[in-house]
Amino acid sequence: MTRTIDDLLENAEVTLTGNPRYDVGASLRRLATDASRSPSPSSHLAGAARAGHQLSTMCRWAINAPDAAGHISRLAEVPTPGTKAELDVEGAGVFACLLFLTGHPDSAQFWWQLSAGAGNRLAAYCLHLRHLALGEQREAAHWLHEVTGSRSEGGIDDVLLECLGAVASYVNKNGSASSTPPTGMLEMEVDRLGDDGGIVRRPDRRLVDSLRAFASR
Repeated sequence: MTRTIDDLLENAEVTLTGNPRYDVGASLRRLATDASRSPSPSSHLAGAARAGHQLSTMCRWAINAPDAAGHISRLAEVPTPGTKAELDVEGAGVFACLLFLTGHPDSAQFWWQLSAGAGNRLAAYCLHLRHLALGEQREAAHWLHEVTGSRSEGGIDDVLLECLGAVASYVNKNGSASSTPPTGMLEMEVDRLGDDGGIVRRPDRRLVDSLRAFASR
């Protein structure tokens, strides 16, 4: 938590010890020095804004990917009676990105968590950015650990994370054909799904068809 000099002085309790050599000025200077070592509110705000921009860019990339509709199609499949529904991990992550871009951040977080919990590191990275944008440092650190904590073939390493952040920042400023925001039709299709307990329900074939049309425009 960021502390200012006023905060420190407000919470400070002064006890008279009878020691005439007690240097109040020196104590206040030490308090000021301690406060100056904490990150400024402006740096926190700038970091949160940057994370929000990067998250939006990552989400636009996800829904513009050539295989986005295919993944959501598998997520939309209804299991036959007597069989257990299987989660398409990548599809859940893409669906979460679409939900985030169409104004359903809580539902997006739910589907990202499903995807990240099943091992999708890009979904975990989106959660990391989401919590950074909200100023939730502890949660952001947790999901970053999920991205970088274990090493496996095809995993995301620190260098790639830096590249993702740099490219996302560039695309946010300059635009890219692969980062087009969702159309009004996609927003309408997402809204049509409704919600179950506050969470947007599993996608259906109509949404898949709309996303496929969006990707092939």
